[in-house]
Amino acid sequence: MELIDNINQKYKIVSIIGMAKNAGKTVTLNKIIEDAYYEDINLGITSTGRDGEREDVVTSTEKPAIYVYEESIIATTTGSIEQGDATVEILEVTNYRSSMGNIVLARVVYGGYIEIAGAQTANEMKVLSQKMLNYGAELVLIDGSINRIAVADPTVTEATILATGAVLSRNMDKVIKETLHQKTILSLDEVGIDIKKIIEKNIDKISVIDKEKRVKSVDLKTSLNSGKIIADNIDEDSRYVYIPGCFVTKTLKDLTESTKYYKNIKIIVRDGTKIFISPIDWFKFKKKGIEINVLNRVNIAAITLNPYSPSGYYFDRDNFKDKMDKYIKDVPVYDVMM
Repeated sequence: MELIDNINQKYKIVSIIGMAKNAGKTVTLNKIIEDAYYEDINLGITSTGRDGEREDVVTSTEKPAIYVYEESIIATTTGSIEQGDATVEILEVTNYRSSMGNIVLARVVYGGYIEIAGAQTANEMKVLSQKMLNYGAELVLIDGSINRIAVADPTVTEATILATGAVLSRNMDKVIKETLHQKTILSLDEVGIDIKKIIEKNIDKISVIDKEKRVKSVDLKTSLNSGKIIADNIDEDSRYVYIPGCFVTKTLKDLTESTKYYKNIKIIVRDGTKIFISPIDWFKFKKKGIEINVLNRVNIAAITLNPYSPSGYYFDRDNFKDKMDKYIKDVPVYDVMM
């Protein structure tokens, strides 16, 4: 089954996120665009950053360009449109702005290359995605820029494609290990519906919930560097701790070192995009009995592989895919460089 067939008709809005720069995220986007054209699927396309430029503005390395076909709907900036050679019809100028101008919605009249620079917030992205569907897109693709894994937020997109590749490490086993770890975090189980409803009433507050389902809000703006304070609010009756923002290794380390009751609780985060814990630390915390659930599980529709690194080394593509298939059995894996 082709990648496009795995997502078309199942979902309306799909994000593409990369494990690192040059992991093959834009190559994945181009593969879907090309296959959608041949299957007569009208796409909506946007980005959380800047994509489609011929040279990376950070590393000065060559980047894959983005070619769009007639009738595609794009959400990009006024400044980005001027950089491409596709002919577009402006459908709407929005009030959303970036450093490259207002974000506009446009229909491609004559195919060509484009640059895409889209919304900066999750709410803006949700609105733009719906607008593209309203203008006739059958499937919306959101290209998540570097360090914008938050575009996989399940309140924004229905499914996510995770792009990984040799750029992560010269060691293939390490790449597979890190990919499996990211997939595990994004796919964490959701908390029970009863606790979810309780948390949603105070969704922006760090909270401790006890065995009687009573809620104690912790007066903190962030959990960062606050593990000890959160631990001070946990007692023998506590059963859940909800962290609304980013959840990092230090917070969890301080929490577990500051209370003996940590084994009695489940830690709840909004979704896996908010968790920043390395594979090694994750393993250590799991051995200590730490349980982490999410309010909303990220739906990973596929994993794509790029066996080539811009540093000049590469993996044997068949071996790379076979090994990834061996360790990741519940998500389809595609080599988009074939």
